[in-house]
Amino acid sequence: MNYDKLKIGNQLCFPLYACSREIVRLYKPFLDEIGLTYTQYIAMMVLWERKQLTVKQLGEILYLDSGTLTPLLKKMESSGLLSRSRDKADERSVIVKLTDQGEELKEQAVLIPEKISKCVPLDQEESKQLYHLLYKILGNSSRNPEK
Repeated sequence: MNYDKLKIGNQLCFPLYACSREIVRLYKPFLDEIGLTYTQYIAMMVLWERKQLTVKQLGEILYLDSGTLTPLLKKMESSGLLSRSRDKADERSVIVKLTDQGEELKEQAVLIPEKISKCVPLDQEESKQLYHLLYKILGNSSRNPEK
């Protein structure tokens, strides 16, 4: 039996995993400056764009389950970045809303994408191609924030 398919160098999953970890590592010093973890940062990016949405909607956009989101949002709420409340129309649904303090944090975060782009050895066209390929792998263009 040929086991070459099991070599780590033949796996697409490994460079994706390693790149993900490397990108998060690159973000860390910039996010430390504004007091956010990477997961908090991506949640804030959605809130800066949408201002308010349900926990379920946020989870769908970020590919995170409620078990991951609930403690994350609770901590962000205690930091004053967002508020959580039950939807009056559907008590089962929790609405997450950006606070003024959360909105103000956007001013500190606005330069982070530019700083990261200087750390990643891809030109603009390569970045665009990679972005589209990654969303192709995710397989659901309706969840693509650019659509």
